[in-house]
Amino acid sequence: MKTIFRLLAITFLISFLSFSNSIAQQLPQFSQYIFNGLHINPAYAGYKNEGYIQSTYRSQWVGFEGAPETFTLTADFSANEGLMGFGAIVMSDKIGPTNTTSALASYAYRIQTGRSSFLGLGASAGVVQYNINGDMLKPLHDNDSEIPVGNINMTTPNMNLGLFFNTDKFYAGFSAYNLIGKGTLENEDVALAYHDIHFYLTAGALLEVSENIKFKPSFLVKQVNGSPTTYDLNGMMLFMDKLWLGASYRSNLNIMNENPEAGSLSKRNAVTFIGEIFATPNLRIGYAYDQNLNVLQDMRANSHEISVGYYLSARKVTMKNPRWF
Repeated sequence: MKTIFRLLAITFLISFLSFSNSIAQQLPQFSQYIFNGLHINPAYAGYKNEGYIQSTYRSQWVGFEGAPETFTLTADFSANEGLMGFGAIVMSDKIGPTNTTSALASYAYRIQTGRSSFLGLGASAGVVQYNINGDMLKPLHDNDSEIPVGNINMTTPNMNLGLFFNTDKFYAGFSAYNLIGKGTLENEDVALAYHDIHFYLTAGALLEVSENIKFKPSFLVKQVNGSPTTYDLNGMMLFMDKLWLGASYRSNLNIMNENPEAGSLSKRNAVTFIGEIFATPNLRIGYAYDQNLNVLQDMRANSHEISVGYYLSARKVTMKNPRWF
């Protein structure tokens, strides 16, 4: 076990050193990640201690030509009495003439550190394909030799690592994404993406307000070099163990950013309103609406996100690893 911790620590150290030389390239963002941590941490795989499948569709900045559209399908389940987790995620992310498709498989191993506390170590690996349609580009000058013609594809391997600690009332996680594969893209004549390392830090708690009401505060911090540090502050209320209602505030800070002007348009970014309901003991449906609070707020270019999740066995409130996180 000491060897596992040592290897994990060395890998995180290497990724942090590599981070100092990277260039900004943001991965897709989700507002409902607080109900499916597999989007930001491979160590989350199998946490629910039963099979779970979820699909998420996000349309960002509706009304803008070429605005981002993201679709994901995730699945995870546990084994060995919840001490091992397995997961998979397929994602398609479209922005203007570019399309990124990725497929990853995840594995997590959980160590019981206390009577009701666990530390999960997770990794995911797979491939990412970047595509650009040069015919959709609008060059300033005709016959520009630097503009690609037709579709160009590049494929690179990928690996992510994560830690996830939880009790029945608290959780915290740290992960690093895009640890390998950047060199493959740098060796190509046309750089479709920089495939930079992303770091995620998250934590949250579940507080009992009354017998039928619970409150879940949480936060997420995301860092990639060359971009402002992004943070989410979330507050969710759970009613009758069936209905979640809450909001999230997203903004940024110029921390570890070599280009502070990148975030100078506005410190404010967006506020999100989130609702999720257990339509049946197995079926979970969620919706998130992002209202811009920056220069886009008067352009009605807001974002919508829909998610549908299905538990392969009936939902149980009293279980070894509760699903609140």
